[in-house]
Amino acid sequence: MPHIAYLGTGLLGSAFVEAALQRGDTVSVWNRTRSKAEALLAFGASVADTPADAVRGASRVHLVLKDDPVVEEVVAALRPGLAPDAVIVDHTTTQPASTAERVTRLLADGVQYLHCPVFIGPAAARKGQGIITVSGPAALYEQVRSALEQQAEKVVYWGERPDLAAAYKLMGNAFIIGLGALVSDVFTIGQGTGVSAPDALKLLEFFNPGSMLQNRGRKMSEGNFDASFELLMARKDIRLMLETVGERPLATLPSIAARMDAVIAEGHGHQDFGIIAHDAVQG
Repeated sequence: MPHIAYLGTGLLGSAFVEAALQRGDTVSVWNRTRSKAEALLAFGASVADTPADAVRGASRVHLVLKDDPVVEEVVAALRPGLAPDAVIVDHTTTQPASTAERVTRLLADGVQYLHCPVFIGPAAARKGQGIITVSGPAALYEQVRSALEQQAEKVVYWGERPDLAAAYKLMGNAFIIGLGALVSDVFTIGQGTGVSAPDALKLLEFFNPGSMLQNRGRKMSEGNFDASFELLMARKDIRLMLETVGERPLATLPSIAARMDAVIAEGHGHQDFGIIAHDAVQG
C-alpha cells in the first residue's frame, strides 16, 4: 500500500487520514498545532516534526489547509523532503487567480501539483463519500485518479485550466452558505409569525426549491427575464417579510431588498425578479 502524507489535520484532514489508514495506507502527518496530529497516532499515523519530514518517502502528499498564504508557506517548507516524482494533491479552498499562478509556477519548477478542492464534510470523508473536484494537467490527474476515487464517491475533472476547480469550489460554497443564510431568514419569518423552526421545514415536504432553482437558474443564465414572478411583486413580498420579522436580525433579505430596489430604479420592475442577475450574466 502507498506511503502518503497529510499536511493539515483539522476536522477534515483528520477524517481523511482515518479513512486512508482504514484502507491500509501508510500515512505520515503534520499539523502546525502538533496535538491535532498526535490525536491520529491512535489510528496508526506517524507524526512528523516538520512538513519536510512528513513528506519524505511519500508518493502522494495531501494538503488540507486554511488559505493561499498557508499553502504557500507549507509548500515551501515541505519541498526539501519532497521526492521528485511525488504528487501534491491540494484540497484547500483557495482564491482562483492565486491558484492559477501557483499551479503554473510550481509545475514550471518541476513540482507535480494538482488542485483538488472538495465538497466533503468530516463524517463523509471517513466513509469515502462526497465530491472531489479537480483541474490541472490531465496526465497528472490520471496518476492520482484511482486514489481520489477511493476518497470520495464522485470525482469531477474540469480540465487543464488550473483555476477552474477553485472557481467551482467558491461557486459551490456560495450555494451552501447562501442557502443556509436563507434558511436562517425563513426561521426568522417563522419566529415572527409564531411558527417553530422544525414546523417551518415542513414546507419542504411538498415544496421543492431545488427544482425551482434549476429552472430559474437556467433561464437567468441564458438572460431570459420574461416575467413569471415580476420583480415589483417579489419586492413587495420582501417588504412583507421585513415587516413580519420586525427588529429581528436577518442574514440575507435586507441585501436582496437593496439589490431589487437598485434594479427597479433602472426600469426593470416588470421583468422577472431574476433580472437582479443581469449584470452578472450579460457582460
